Amino acid sequence: MKLLHTADWHLGKRLQDVSRLEEQKLVLEEIIDLADRHEVDMVLLAGDVFDTFNPSHEAVELLYKTLRRLSKNGDRPIVVISGNHDSTQFIEAPDPLARELGIFFYSRYDTVIPTGKLENGSEVLFSDTGFVSLKLPRFDFPVRIILAPYANELLLRTYLGEADREAELRQVLADRWQEIADRYCDEQGVNLFLGHFFFVKEGEKPEPEPESERPILHVGGAQALYTAHIPAQIQYAALGHLHRYHACSTAPVPAVYASSPLAYSFSEAGQQKQVVLIEAAPGKPVHYEPLPLYQGRTLERKTFDNLTAALEWLETHPDCFVELTYETSHSIDAATRRSLMNAHDGIINLIPLIQSRERAGEQQLQVQDLERDMSSLFRMYYQSEKGQPPNQELLGIFNEVISQADPS
Repeated sequence: MKLLHTADWHLGKRLQDVSRLEEQKLVLEEIIDLADRHEVDMVLLAGDVFDTFNPSHEAVELLYKTLRRLSKNGDRPIVVISGNHDSTQFIEAPDPLARELGIFFYSRYDTVIPTGKLENGSEVLFSDTGFVSLKLPRFDFPVRIILAPYANELLLRTYLGEADREAELRQVLADRWQEIADRYCDEQGVNLFLGHFFFVKEGEKPEPEPESERPILHVGGAQALYTAHIPAQIQYAALGHLHRYHACSTAPVPAVYASSPLAYSFSEAGQQKQVVLIEAAPGKPVHYEPLPLYQGRTLERKTFDNLTAALEWLETHPDCFVELTYETSHSIDAATRRSLMNAHDGIINLIPLIQSRERAGEQQLQVQDLERDMSSLFRMYYQSEKGQPPNQELLGIFNEVISQADPS
């Protein structure tokens, strides 16, 4: 059986004021093409479907159109869980209708997916809270999936029945997952884990959460969940939340973050975005490999100390978004700023890096200085912060602002 693992679509996400919706359409089209080309039997979407709890109409429409095509109008089952950016109610709302196309939305730990045959020939053999067993018509074995959508601490305590406020909830989760695996996951089927949490291998330094990602609330006082908490019966753990492709564990259970389909913050600059193709059979180790994604504009962080070099690079890299740091002994003057911004439509941040700041000679504000005029105080503040006096252009702007604000 072939499965495709993807995550962290963040539909509706913006890069500051720039919409990424058109890029998202292109990269989701690419994911559909990959699923068709590799003849994928099932798709796993590991949370953060949307970027906000109340996504735009355009983002919702893009999701539904994409899932319909990705499901091949019902022939290819898709299992979707919610992430920490998703509204649990919003994600599960279309489930009764979507289920007829073999698309399963799961976001609440107390939800039990109804059993029975679907029009496409697939069948929900058995389900429990946090678990589903599916049978596809082309295979004589079932697919069992432990479902672990993101839930904050309050929801976890409610759904998992945790009475001891001092117990670490990560252990409660681990116990629950192990109970499910012991009950349902033998070697007669393919056993998977689909989760949206911050997982690390115990003893290793945690992977940094991306700048664009709303940090996951730490569970029960723990910094992260451990990959050792994933039951050994599981053949592959499809994870969402971290935006870089990597396996935080390879044995005994491969626990893999597929990555987001686009770079959503400049901390992700230079990352190759991926989906993961999995080949699985009962009782055998899975084979998995990342498939690179190429659609969408890349994000680049660049530093320059002269205008000519910056303009040359911008001219040869037109199809990206840029966080550009410009080293200068003074603030970036208006002409330089205008030249840079006119040279490229993807400059998101233009950051001055002032060199040779003479901190030893900083002017310290004293009580008597409060008698000084506003212009003098501004010059002292600027000298203190930037290590140099403000230029005449900046002083002129400041004086114009305070003259407009003067009631006299």
